[in-house]
Amino acid sequence: MPTTLNYQLSGRDRAILRAVAAGRCRISTDLGMSLLVDGVRCCEQFIGRRLTTAGLVAIADAISGTAVLTSAGKAALEAALEAALEAALEAA
Repeated sequence: MPTTLNYQLSGRDRAILRAVAAGRCRISTDLGMSLLVDGVRCCEQFIGRRLTTAGLVAIADAISGTAVLTSAGKAALEAALEAALEAALEAA
């Protein structure tokens, strides 16, 4: 059963979630849940497993390995965007 993250998303996490939302990612189950962005294996080897285990990303199609955001992933990405906007407004 997926769990939720108990830490703030890193910049890399947010970038990967944006790439998943844009349809640019696959998860290779034969490579230990490796995440591929634009066909290239992600430099952080455990991010695919971490985001899927956290319930933020799921595999839409087992054959193609297409990665999609879950509702929790969409909510986490939206919350991160809102926090960034608030921080920018406070800094201005």
